[in-house]
Amino acid sequence: MAAIKELPGPLWSMAQLRRHLGMIPAERIILAPLPGTATPKDVLYLDDHHNMICELIDGVLVRKPMGFEQSVLAMFLGHQIQSFLDKHDLGIIGGEAGFVKLKAKQVRASDVAFYSWDRLPDGQLPKNGIPRLVPDLAVEILSASNTPREMKRKRRELFAKGTRLIWIIDSEAKTVEVFTSPTESTALRMGDVLDGGGVLPGFKLPLSKLFAPRRQRRK
Repeated sequence: MAAIKELPGPLWSMAQLRRHLGMIPAERIILAPLPGTATPKDVLYLDDHHNMICELIDGVLVRKPMGFEQSVLAMFLGHQIQSFLDKHDLGIIGGEAGFVKLKAKQVRASDVAFYSWDRLPDGQLPKNGIPRLVPDLAVEILSASNTPREMKRKRRELFAKGTRLIWIIDSEAKTVEVFTSPTESTALRMGDVLDGGGVLPGFKLPLSKLFAPRRQRRK
């Protein structure tokens, strides 16, 4: 087994890679370029040419899982936040392909992310495909292949770089875990109200609305 501080290399076995990446399923790990050698350019190439959304973790490309239900939920939540921002001009939101570079071989993308204007250079949208930005709020909507170790590491990385709030949404259990640090969280369930805290002051969304069935509107 690889040492804790050792980084992935081309000769690593799949078992080593899975342990390093939080025991995610092997089918989410991309082996070309070789593990440890991938770069942010490879993230953009897969997105542009293969419609494949990947994160870059220690030079390893890892597919980001997102089922149809999770995607619909992300769009709904993004719409709710954008409607709030239309009235309170605090910043912008990004979606599941909103890649940000945390360090040289580390590219992350949240399902929904909020960036305050203060975090954007001169208050302008970055022109490059993977800017060095960190969201104030990161939202992760769990899919079946996400693992607790994987999500714990992602939370730790984001908070270490300056993220202030993380929402972990479980659409199956209909719960939201609100993290204010890598280890401090509050679990919300149906009947509770999700609020933006100090990041989106005044934003409120009942979980009954977040997890409400999406049906055709009839006249």
